[in-house]
Amino acid sequence: MVERFVAARGVDDPRVLAAMLEVPRHRFVPEPLRGKAYGDHSLPIGHGQTISQPSVVGLMTQRLGVQEGQKVLEIGTGSGYQAAVLSRLARSVYSLERIDELARAASSILRELGYQNVSVKAFDGTYGYPAAAPYDRILVTAGTHEIPETLLEQLAVGGRLVAPVGPADRQRIRVVRRRKTDFAREDGEEVVFVPLLGKFGRTSA
Repeated sequence: MVERFVAARGVDDPRVLAAMLEVPRHRFVPEPLRGKAYGDHSLPIGHGQTISQPSVVGLMTQRLGVQEGQKVLEIGTGSGYQAAVLSRLARSVYSLERIDELARAASSILRELGYQNVSVKAFDGTYGYPAAAPYDRILVTAGTHEIPETLLEQLAVGGRLVAPVGPADRQRIRVVRRRKTDFAREDGEEVVFVPLLGKFGRTSA
């Protein structure tokens, strides 16, 4: 999967590729769909949510550029797969999921697989998680028209935020870098994500 789909999409960071080789994607997919776990497609995980296709996980993770020793905030835990990949790259990962059942399931499988540096919180991720801010990296795994100011405020100076930004039917991967007095923004590949719902996100799907 990693060689055929992820590296082929242009992901060449050896740490990202190694992390994705290490994480068993099938464990984060509902059992009836596990035969499809290593194809390059998203899969439903219930509650109208999906596990993203591996090539997009690789692209988003590479754009995030996580370094050893860094603290990462993820908005949208979903299955927990992306958090598991991030856990192999960062010192600690805080992951927020608005759907209680998904948060509990992801937390359980992450613990079972031994990813002890991931903390899953069940609440509206558009608020961020001020208790552990600031973050060196923030990854938003749901599509939004604009990145919530609440998240930008929790990004450390010199930090990086990656999010799919655009209309509901298509977005582009936006990389935001926080400088001392402002933010630099750059848009990349086109992607399609489920909507970022919440107080400071989209009001409905």
